[in-house]
Amino acid sequence: MRDTRESRLLLVLLIAIAFALITVDIRGGQESPVDGARQAAAAVFGPVENGVAAAVDPVGNAIGAVRDSGERHTRLAALEKENAELKAKLGSDDRNRNRLNELDTLLKTAGAGQYGIKGAQVVAIGAAQGFSWTVTIDVGARDGIRRDMTVLNGAGLVGRVTTVGPSTSTVLLANDPDFTVGTRMEKSDELGFATGQGNSPLRVQLLNGKAKVKPGDRLVTFGSRADKPFVPGVPVGEIVRVDPAGGGLTRNVYVRPYVGFTKLDIVGVVVQAPRSDPRDAVLPQKPKPAPTVTVTVTPKPADAQQTGQDPNRNQGQNQAGQNQAGQNQNQGDTTP
Repeated sequence: MRDTRESRLLLVLLIAIAFALITVDIRGGQESPVDGARQAAAAVFGPVENGVAAAVDPVGNAIGAVRDSGERHTRLAALEKENAELKAKLGSDDRNRNRLNELDTLLKTAGAGQYGIKGAQVVAIGAAQGFSWTVTIDVGARDGIRRDMTVLNGAGLVGRVTTVGPSTSTVLLANDPDFTVGTRMEKSDELGFATGQGNSPLRVQLLNGKAKVKPGDRLVTFGSRADKPFVPGVPVGEIVRVDPAGGGLTRNVYVRPYVGFTKLDIVGVVVQAPRSDPRDAVLPQKPKPAPTVTVTVTPKPADAQQTGQDPNRNQGQNQAGQNQAGQNQNQGDTTP
């Protein structure tokens, strides 16, 4: 296209329309009038993203082996068996070993929380329809995925499903500024709401302004009504900073998430919630403190330490004194 006045006006008009659609989409929320167009775009471009990922990743299809792990997904032994089969199918290079480790931790996390999951692989980063922190995964409506399902990996909460196509889905990540999830503190059960802040720690607003918290305290998801969009007990992260208590009704803390959002690969979509709240069972075990080394010093005898003399030498000197005394006595007894 030639650089003319008409072409410039057309470009300005297209940019204005794009910003208008973004504004309408944000204000519309879940009932956005452009949601239908978004789903249509997912249906068109989703298979393309999925195909490209399959072409460049020869082991991507192996993840499908855990997409259907049984009706209840509570049988950890069955999951471990499937995992062993996957290990036999996958290669032995470094990347595959890393992915196997991710798969191991994902299955163990799902087993600990009794979550029924569909295994998935991240095939694209950043959806084309906005500027959000999102990823595209290679499962969709054909795999039983629905909107507002919880997404996790072996480390903890990844996000929630926002758009579903036939074979792919879009996941809004937990560090997105528009992402909010209810949280519960480990042990103390203090409730709050976590909000994403991009590359910065999550900001959690505790409902109790006088809550006693400290760095290192950990949080899990509180869960939503009917378990959508969030199931309970998924690890969120640990506190790294606490705002001073100012006497307000709420209190802010900042949480480092367990999930690394810049290196996502294998994830799981929770298609079946646990029968009961797993509480803190899914949280990783805290590292044990290193043992304290105790050194015992045995002091020397007091008399030898103070005088610094050899006892054998003292005994020899005493014997010589006695001999000299005996000689003097013999000389005194002799008469001329």
